[in-house]
Amino acid sequence: MLKKIIFASLIVAAGCSYAQQIPQYSQYMRNPYLLNPGAAGVYDFVDVTMGGRWQWAGFSNSPMTGYLAVTSPITRKQKPRFNPSIRTSDGIPRNPEINTGKLKHAVGGVLVADQYGAFRNLSINGTYALHLPVTKKLNLSFGTRVGLSNNAFLPDRAQVLSGTIDNSYQQFNANGSSRYIMNIGAGLYLYSKRLFVGIASDHLAKDFVSFGAGTMNFDSKMHFNFMAGYKFNLNEEWTLTPAAVVKFMRPAPLSIEGTLMAEYKEFLWFGASYRHTDAVIGMLGLNINEKFKIGYSFDYSLSPFSQFSSGGHELILGLMLGRNK
Repeated sequence: MLKKIIFASLIVAAGCSYAQQIPQYSQYMRNPYLLNPGAAGVYDFVDVTMGGRWQWAGFSNSPMTGYLAVTSPITRKQKPRFNPSIRTSDGIPRNPEINTGKLKHAVGGVLVADQYGAFRNLSINGTYALHLPVTKKLNLSFGTRVGLSNNAFLPDRAQVLSGTIDNSYQQFNANGSSRYIMNIGAGLYLYSKRLFVGIASDHLAKDFVSFGAGTMNFDSKMHFNFMAGYKFNLNEEWTLTPAAVVKFMRPAPLSIEGTLMAEYKEFLWFGASYRHTDAVIGMLGLNINEKFKIGYSFDYSLSPFSQFSSGGHELILGLMLGRNK
C-alpha cells in the first residue's frame, strides 16, 4: 500500500503542470458559469453555488477542489426578498424560469481552492456579462472574467521514490515557489429556455503578469472550451437533455465529455456522462424548495488508476436568493 501511495503522489505532482491548471467539474450543466463567464446572470435572481470535489479517492494527496460562485443581474424589477425559512414550498419546487428577449447586465464572482498532490492554487475572479436579445426567445451574452491566482508548491506533500532523481521536484523545492498570476478570461453564451451553446477561454494572459516568492515558473497555459445542449420535452412530466463539453489546452490531449440528463417534473434530475478515456459519471439532484437545490455525482475512473482509486465525488449546494418564480 505504501508503494501505491508514493507512486500516486509522484504521478499527481508530475502531471499537475498541464492537467490540473483548471479544475475538472462533472456537473457543468447545473452551473455553466464555472466554465463560461458569459453564463453569469442567466437567471433573474442572485444565484449562489457552493461545491466540493474529491478526485482519485484512495490516493494520498489526491486532487481536491472547493468553490463558491455567485452571479446576479445588476438591475431587477423588484428587490429580492430573502426568506430564511427552509420550509418546503407548497407543491413541487420546479426549476426557475430563464427569461430572454431583453437587454440586461450581470456580475459574478468565483472563489476556488484547488489542491493536487504537492501543489495548491487559490484563485478569485470577478465577472461582468452583457446579455443581448437576439429574438424574444433567444439571448446572446458576452462575459469577461478578471482575477488573481496564487500557485504554491508544498514540499511537505511531495514524495519521490527512494534512489530516483526528479528534476522538477528539486527545482520547485529549491525555489520555494509561491507565485501570483493574473487571470483573464472571456466567453460567449447563447441561450434560451431549452438551448445553450457556449465558447470560452481562460488564462488568456498566461503568466504575463506574475509576482511573488521564488523563481520557478508555473507555466500557465491558455484554456479553451466549447459546450452545448438542448432540452427535449418527452411529455408533461419528463424532459431529456443531451449535452457535450470539449476542452483544449496545448499540449494536453483534447478532452471530450458527453452527458444525458433526465428531469422529472423539473424538480428531480439524474443522468450520466462519459469523459473520453477518463471516466463514466453518474449524477442526481433535486430542488429541495424554491430557494435550495442539491446535487451529487460520482466519477468511476476508466484510466489505469482505477485499480488504485475508488473513484471521485462531487457535491453541490445551490441557493436561489430573490427568486420570484
